[in-house]
Amino acid sequence: MSEEDVRARSVNPLWGGRFAEGASTLLEAINDSVRFDHRLATQDIDGSIAHARMLAEQGVLSADDATAITAGLDRISEEIASGEFVFDPRLEDVHMNIESRLHELIGPVAGKLHTGRSRNDQVALDNKMWVRDAIDRLDVLLRETIDIFAARAEQHHADVMPGFTHLQCAQPVTIGHHLLAYCEMFLRDRDRLRSARRRLNESPLGAAALAGTTYPINPSAVATALGFDTVFRNSLDAVSDRDYLLDYLAAGATLAIHLSRLAEEIVLWATPQFGFASIAENLSAGSSIMPQKRNPDAAELVRAKSGRVVGSLVTLLTVLKGLPLAYSRDLQEDKEALFDAADTLELCLRTTAAMVEGMEFRPEKTRQDAALGGTVATDLADWLVQTKNLPFREAHHVVGAIVKHLEAQGEELNGTTPAELASADERFAGLPAATLTVENAVARRTSAGGTAPTRVFEAAKAVRTLNEQFAHHNDIGPGGKEL
Repeated sequence: MSEEDVRARSVNPLWGGRFAEGASTLLEAINDSVRFDHRLATQDIDGSIAHARMLAEQGVLSADDATAITAGLDRISEEIASGEFVFDPRLEDVHMNIESRLHELIGPVAGKLHTGRSRNDQVALDNKMWVRDAIDRLDVLLRETIDIFAARAEQHHADVMPGFTHLQCAQPVTIGHHLLAYCEMFLRDRDRLRSARRRLNESPLGAAALAGTTYPINPSAVATALGFDTVFRNSLDAVSDRDYLLDYLAAGATLAIHLSRLAEEIVLWATPQFGFASIAENLSAGSSIMPQKRNPDAAELVRAKSGRVVGSLVTLLTVLKGLPLAYSRDLQEDKEALFDAADTLELCLRTTAAMVEGMEFRPEKTRQDAALGGTVATDLADWLVQTKNLPFREAHHVVGAIVKHLEAQGEELNGTTPAELASADERFAGLPAATLTVENAVARRTSAGGTAPTRVFEAAKAVRTLNEQFAHHNDIGPGGKEL
């Protein structure tokens, strides 16, 4: 190497041959991504090893060169795992840090590793592998969370609580039925993640910068070695595609909203005014001034952190919205949003599972409140339809008038008797007293997906089975049907 070449390489080991001056400190600062993309190190090394072996199989590299490269990469992997490896921000990103260290370990042979690829398809490959791993981690957490919810639902399958619409008392349900509603959401979340995983599992390596390569590479071999189902069909799309990140973040944002909705309910339930449940002490916090306080901080933070995940999705949508094909450096901005969203989702899901597993429900209070607000009014209307043969709209009017009559006297259906109702409207003559109980209201709702305790217990078992099916079949949808 000439003295001029040495000087050029010192300017920048990646493109020093084109530039005679080093980057300004501003460019270095805005260009630096190794402070966050070092998290791609494992995927980068695995991808590079597969690429080197493929090059050797194709005769592009000698067997000795490939062996030296893979041995060097294995050594770097060990250094990273042990914390010995030092990432240098002057080398911009994780890819150049690893390549630079490989050059230190094995010399100029390291430069042959980049034959037939670009950082563009290299980054796309690393990203896809990282997201695939993130989906798998989140799917495991969702599976565990659903099992916890189903177990609590079985435990409280017959414990009555108020069902709300508009946050007003509506009809009685059971605690188990309420918890199983979130299981349905989480099963759909699993389905969305599985769908995203299926679409992303297409290897981009071999697209090079944007136009493919002149070397006799075998992208299918690399794809198989790295667990991809297939390879890209268009090199321009392969290096510019970030749909798989949008898929993951969109699914993650939906999951975050589900967690936030539950967190809001937990915050309400834990108030003295509701008194439906209490959160375990180790997931609660106190006050610096009010000694009596036991605040639901864990639930509040889950509720708040949903905004970070939604924000990450919006960030990436905004980055992508005006980009021409194929690659622009804007795409570097995908990673911080991705990593933050993944960390936030996993933390919030673990926290939610722990809260529900350790939560102490108060069935006596939920049952008491379930009777407030005239929640058996629909059952009265149904009784008139089924026993007195009234059209439902007329029965609805009759019961509404009774509720208004009781309200004028400072009373409600809870606490009244069939005799009192019949004295106000003779059409209630013969009304069984049980019709006015919340237990009767839930027990009679045996329709599919209803809140009858027998149905709830069956549903909890079914959720467990479906959750297990997801673990063994990538193409099982939330309805239990093969896709």
